[in-house]
Amino acid sequence: MMQKKKLLVVLTAVGLLGTSAAAAAGASGLVGKVTGIFHKDIVVSVNGDKTSLNPVYINGKAYLPARETATELGYVLNWNSKTKEIQINSKEEQAVEYLRMLGVIVDISPTDREGQYRVELLGHGDQRWMILNIDKDTELADENGKAINVADLKAGTRIMAEFGPVIALSYLGQSQAHKIVVNGESLVKEDVIQSVEKTDDGWQVKFGETKDGQTTTSIILNAGKETGVITSEGIDVPFANLKAGDKVRAYYGPIMTKSLPPISPLHYLVVMSDVAQLAPATIKEYQELSWKNMPEDQKSHLTTKKEDALVEEVDSGNISVMLATDAQKKRLEEIQAANGKLISVVYDTDQNALIGPISMIFDPESKMFLGVLPRK
Repeated sequence: MMQKKKLLVVLTAVGLLGTSAAAAAGASGLVGKVTGIFHKDIVVSVNGDKTSLNPVYINGKAYLPARETATELGYVLNWNSKTKEIQINSKEEQAVEYLRMLGVIVDISPTDREGQYRVELLGHGDQRWMILNIDKDTELADENGKAINVADLKAGTRIMAEFGPVIALSYLGQSQAHKIVVNGESLVKEDVIQSVEKTDDGWQVKFGETKDGQTTTSIILNAGKETGVITSEGIDVPFANLKAGDKVRAYYGPIMTKSLPPISPLHYLVVMSDVAQLAPATIKEYQELSWKNMPEDQKSHLTTKKEDALVEEVDSGNISVMLATDAQKKRLEEIQAANGKLISVVYDTDQNALIGPISMIFDPESKMFLGVLPRK
């Protein structure tokens, strides 16, 4: 309705301009002199908003300056000198390219500014970990398009967020939320991992509890390709690098099977342990190095794929290696004398039950292959 009113005003203004031109043409058919009265006391408003326009009355009719009037109405006026034509065109609204992110709310709290909230968001998309500001201009809705209140958002809420296009250069990145769509709720659990196991469909992360000195599994979380795993500093963590004893925060469910222990889908996992995690590029590098140094007669026994091999930093301690040359033994002794670190790459085999997995050891400084650990 608002747009229709604006269009009628534009047509009226154009009509007045046309009448003015005809009156000005006079007997010569080109130009003529007219006189009018400028009324500063008359205010022109557009859709209820006052403007700085004042009309000129000529022969009892009100006339407005074409360019200024077009601007106030949201149009652009151009003068075509070749065709002697005044062209009034609507302004094309510039499309804003917002960034998108699917994720889960880690924390939400009000800011010092009235009506504004700070949302910490973890997820997938243009950014992995973001701080978004929500205010009265942010569109909040559920998956069916029904408007919701900011009070409906809480830690564990899964959302799709549109934000930006400007992101503050900080860690975490910060931006203004344009739109938030709620996709569901996740349960949140902070605990220590009992075990991590590879499955045909992904990974299983198990949590347990100890009662009367006996440890049992309390819940199993199934992870797939869509499950995000990062450290509290935002660094990606391969599932192969997770291990028993790691302290994590899991976002999962809310659907759980009625089995014992219950099973639920895992959405996100934040590794909170102080143990340093290797960068993804470093992990991939050692997986490649280990594959090149893997004896050919052992590859047929491997049950772990190259890209799933467990890569981690370990203390050199009293580690002894097998199949080592004199140069390799010497380098290992130098690292141990300095209480240095080593890189271990572990592959499971079809002989695990009998003699254990294959653990390959590397020097993190020179990338030298130092040998393999004794298999049990």
